[in-house]
Amino acid sequence: MRQMEIDDQTILTVLTVGLVVSAFMAIYLDEAVYSVASLACTLILLAIIYAIYGAIFAAVFQLAAGVSTLAVLFLTGEMLSEKTTERQSRKKIVFAVIIGLLLSIPTLYLTVPIPVLPSSYPQLNFPEEIWNLRSIDVVLQGVVILIIALGIAIILYEKKERKK
Repeated sequence: MRQMEIDDQTILTVLTVGLVVSAFMAIYLDEAVYSVASLACTLILLAIIYAIYGAIFAAVFQLAAGVSTLAVLFLTGEMLSEKTTERQSRKKIVFAVIIGLLLSIPTLYLTVPIPVLPSSYPQLNFPEEIWNLRSIDVVLQGVVILIIALGIAIILYEKKERKK
């Protein structure tokens, strides 16, 4: 039996198309749980693409940040979104997948050259640079948490006002 060989370009094409389709589905779907699941797929595919290109630190960071973001989005989406009794029709989901596939066509035909860094470019020690920038990282994490808390407070306030 003949084994089918899949080249790297085919794998990247499938991952890229999946990335665009899942990102479109995350925006298009009405129910919060399905949108968060599509966003999870998007973040995982992006981390895989980072890993394929050799950016392991970026892939790990993408997964770590994505998991925490998805946890917050899933909980807030589940608790704060209105429950709908109607299910989304299969036609609407298939339509969204087709639109996502159409949006991914440019990824199949357009390429972006990856610049090669000159050998004189200083090599950075990633763990050392991350450690040196830790204070900025902590401040930015605090800002993200503050924005999330502020967003939840605004949503709860509007929900309370609507009930009055």
